[in-house]
Amino acid sequence: MRDISLQIAGALAIVVAIVHGVIAEVQVFPKARIEPRGARRLLHMVWQASTVDWICIGALLIATPALGSESARRWIIAAAVIIYGYAAMGNAVASRGRHIGWCLMGAVVGLSLMGL
Repeated sequence: MRDISLQIAGALAIVVAIVHGVIAEVQVFPKARIEPRGARRLLHMVWQASTVDWICIGALLIATPALGSESARRWIIAAAVIIYGYAAMGNAVASRGRHIGWCLMGAVVGLSLMGL
C-alpha cells in the first residue's frame, strides 16, 4: 500500500504540474501586461520552472518504490512534502481557498506521507 500511495502521489503531482503549466500558457500570460519585456520573460520562465520541478518530483515519487533504499525513500518523500506543501499553502493563501490547486497539491502531500 505504501508503494501504491507514492505512485498515485507521483501521477497526481505530474498532472497538477502539467495543468499548472497549461493554465499559465492559455489563461495567465496572454492576459498579463508586464513591463519591461525582460521582466515578463523572467516571470514566465520562473512560472514554468516550477512546472518542471513538480514534474520531476512526481517522477521521483513514482520511481521511489523501485529504488530499494529506505533512506532515499524518506528523502524523496521529505522533498515532495516540503515542495508541494509550500505550494499548497501559497495557493490557498493567494486564492483565499477558492482554487482547487491547493487541494490537489495537499492530496499529493497526504499520499506522499502515506508512503513513509
